[in-house]
Amino acid sequence: MEYFWPLLMCVALLLGIFTGYPVAIVLAGIGVIFTFAADVPILFLSTGVSRTFSGILSNWLLIAVPLFVFMGLMLEKSGIAERLLRSLAGLLGPLPGGYAFAVAIIGIVMAASTGIIGASVVLMGVLALPVMLESRYDPKLATGIIASTGTLGILIPPSIMLVVLGDTMRISVGDLFAGAMIPGLMLGGLYIVYLVFLAIFKPETMPPLPARDRLPFAQAVARLARDLLAPMILILVVLGSIIAGIATPTEAAALGALGAFLLAVLSRQLSWKQFLAVLNETTRTTAMIMFVMIGATIFSVIFRKLGGDTMIADALGVDEAGTNPYWVMFIIMAFVFVLGMFLDWVEITFIVMPIIAPIMAGLDFGGLGKEQILLWFAILFAVNLQTSFLTPPFGYALFYIRGVAPAEIGTKIIYKGIIPFVIIQLIALLLCIMFPQLALWLPETLLGK
Repeated sequence: MEYFWPLLMCVALLLGIFTGYPVAIVLAGIGVIFTFAADVPILFLSTGVSRTFSGILSNWLLIAVPLFVFMGLMLEKSGIAERLLRSLAGLLGPLPGGYAFAVAIIGIVMAASTGIIGASVVLMGVLALPVMLESRYDPKLATGIIASTGTLGILIPPSIMLVVLGDTMRISVGDLFAGAMIPGLMLGGLYIVYLVFLAIFKPETMPPLPARDRLPFAQAVARLARDLLAPMILILVVLGSIIAGIATPTEAAALGALGAFLLAVLSRQLSWKQFLAVLNETTRTTAMIMFVMIGATIFSVIFRKLGGDTMIADALGVDEAGTNPYWVMFIIMAFVFVLGMFLDWVEITFIVMPIIAPIMAGLDFGGLGKEQILLWFAILFAVNLQTSFLTPPFGYALFYIRGVAPAEIGTKIIYKGIIPFVIIQLIALLLCIMFPQLALWLPETLLGK
């Protein structure tokens, strides 16, 4: 059998993941085991070692990962989200679904400020969910909008996933940030359109807030303007400097981390214990990503040596005359969507992307150049991976919302609540496939690509 060893590696990987062992150890262990089992020269493992040092441990770009994580966690401690939520809720409270609209808007703003999924979902769950349930919101809608908008941070820049994708695919992070801006805002806009639909046709699912929770219009507008100022300045400094080419992603991340730290200090809500907790969580998150990168490097080196990339290309039929590139795209997107039900975005990125990116770059999409295809595909990949946080059985956002929801809000309610939002995400993915300029227009316009 021509592809016996790479196929067996895939089976071993799936079995290893479901054993519960850390994915990084599973990846590296399978690579080493199959080096001996398939009689690969042991010196070939030095290729993985050299790539680990040159591509990961010595990579200046990847310093942006812990800095962006630190920035997001610090902004959570600064109380910005809580103040924004109260201001927006006071302004929109008299409207049907006012609190849901406030959650959606805060989700977009915080996504462009933090990019930390767990922090966003838990924070909104603690602050918004009790008020929405007290106001007789449909529990499915309340949990669904909090979980879905809380995951926007993985797509809307600055996103650590885009930084990792840029490094993995050798694409400018500035290009990725610019390319993800319109799809990310479009997705947030589709959530709001869905809420408008419910407010018009099913207002009983999202009643207005009680009068005691509302603010006078002028007071609400003044508070909102004040509370929006700091995050908007931070967003403009970080994203603007990267997209304009003034600063590298690492330099901009450092500015963002410093700015978030100063905001947390000025808010007088940051204690020494909280600061140490932020450092601890930043270290843990960064170490997890780096170890998965190292394990995936060892795995992919041996997988390719055994012909795994050729096996996948043959399975997709890319070498056959007349193969429809959009059919190949559909298969890959469906495969990534299913993987997202069981794996985290980190594992999927490091396992799948290095293998399928060269395949996509070699296809013909109506005159798009290789760089355009890779950038477009990276954005599609990111939009698709956003669904992984919401799809059972291992959607992380579902676990986060379950952890802060009252006991009467069962898992079944949460699962039902995210269904319309997963459908919206798939609609956004389809729009980005049908109209590549959604991902390409901003980089081409701003950066002259």
